[in-house]
Amino acid sequence: MGAVGPIFWLATLVFWLASWRVAAALAHGRFLGLQAGGALVPIVFGLTLLCLWELVVCGLAVPVVLLPAPSAIGMRLVNSLPLLWADFRQTFLKAVLAGYILGCCLGFLTALLVDRSPFLRRGLLPIGNLMSALPIIGVAPIMVMWFGFDWPSKAAVVVIMTFFPMLVNTVAGLSAAGTMERDLMRTYAASPGQSLLRLRLPAAMPFIFNALKINSTLALIGAIVAEFFGTPIVGMGFRISAEIGRLNTDMVWAEIAVAALAGSGFYALVAFAERLVTFWHPSMRSR
Repeated sequence: MGAVGPIFWLATLVFWLASWRVAAALAHGRFLGLQAGGALVPIVFGLTLLCLWELVVCGLAVPVVLLPAPSAIGMRLVNSLPLLWADFRQTFLKAVLAGYILGCCLGFLTALLVDRSPFLRRGLLPIGNLMSALPIIGVAPIMVMWFGFDWPSKAAVVVIMTFFPMLVNTVAGLSAAGTMERDLMRTYAASPGQSLLRLRLPAAMPFIFNALKINSTLALIGAIVAEFFGTPIVGMGFRISAEIGRLNTDMVWAEIAVAALAGSGFYALVAFAERLVTFWHPSMRSR
């Protein structure tokens, strides 16, 4: 470490070029004459980035305080599993899930009311756009003052962040049904409730799942940032803030890795549910 020569960097360059060619071949669907799966491309690309990260950090002898190697982050992650699990449970299983479910449900129900009321459509949506632009660093301390230092204040921040994406997308989705389909429902003398359940709500499902996927990442970000402004001595945001003050950057990166895996898994779960529910949509049939 720190005593490498030109051969090391030449080998690193060759490794990067070879990995790039492999990833490009996989992206085109075939590699070495075999049919390649779609999941192989991000796996190969991600492993390549981790290897390059390790080689560059070790070759340049970058201090751990500035940027730890992936191997050091992995060791810290393995050795701190009980602590990371406690932080994950506090932040994700409590604040994120509670705020996500409550915020999305409230946004959906409010969108149904807005769709039935022109007054709410003209009055509430502009206010919603204004509220969605509020900075989280300004809202989080207020929620801590209102709901205390435990996870309910973080869930309140998540509700604020997830409410308006769901509201706006659902309102747009309820207007997505075509004119011909609406006329057909009126021809069959369908009531507004029947038209909503059998036509407009299914047509809005792609928009609703779009909001659910956006909120799956916003919720985790909001909960972690909210924990910077007051929390018990547990939580992913608290751990990041505390460990960076102690210059334990490997622990900080371990928390970031857990947050990235949790957010990616949550997004993938919502995307999988979308494929099951909206299998009839052209965007799903073309995949």
